Amino acid sequence: MSVAAKKIRVLLAEDQTMLRGALAALLELESDICVIAQAANGREAQRLAREFTPDVVVTDIEMPEMTGLEFAAALKESESKSRVIILTTFARPGYLRRALDAGARGYLLKERPASELAEAIRRVHAGLRAVDPALAAEAWSADEDPLSERERRILQRAGDGRSSAEIAAELRLSEGTVRNYLSEAIAKLGAANRVDAARIARSRGWL
Repeated sequence: MSVAAKKIRVLLAEDQTMLRGALAALLELESDICVIAQAANGREAQRLAREFTPDVVVTDIEMPEMTGLEFAAALKESESKSRVIILTTFARPGYLRRALDAGARGYLLKERPASELAEAIRRVHAGLRAVDPALAAEAWSADEDPLSERERRILQRAGDGRSSAEIAAELRLSEGTVRNYLSEAIAKLGAANRVDAARIARSRGWL
């Protein structure tokens, strides 16, 4: 087996072009890591993961078309062998809990040194977890997320300013169903309206 074949094969999913390029360049400096593909949005990342079956996927949370958490959940559902690390600016326990629930094996903040990302890739590839201990402890002592996955997806899009009709078309639901889910989410969060509900959920790391 060649030296190149022994390298940890990584897929990078990050919508900010400059950051994605910088991460790829830094990881390529590691002798045992190879960036085999890069994606600018969640859908592209999903396609590339199917095509290349990377050992490790490093993905942001906030991406166009499909979030990093939705992407991780889709990999889990498809029983993909690729292991996921979430790389994000969100140091919120709600996001970490959702990432772990979605099957992610690592959760790192973008403010950390690149060397920590490389080490996290090695740990996750070896079957271990790579999560900041303090953030993990905070996550499991935080309030439970009351939203269902469908409520969360709809509320996220409503918070981005999309109408019920637009959300219904994207998720292939009826407008009435979308409005019902939004009403449930608003009630659960004690919010005044959909925008307020999205604000509350985001502040707690549930969106």
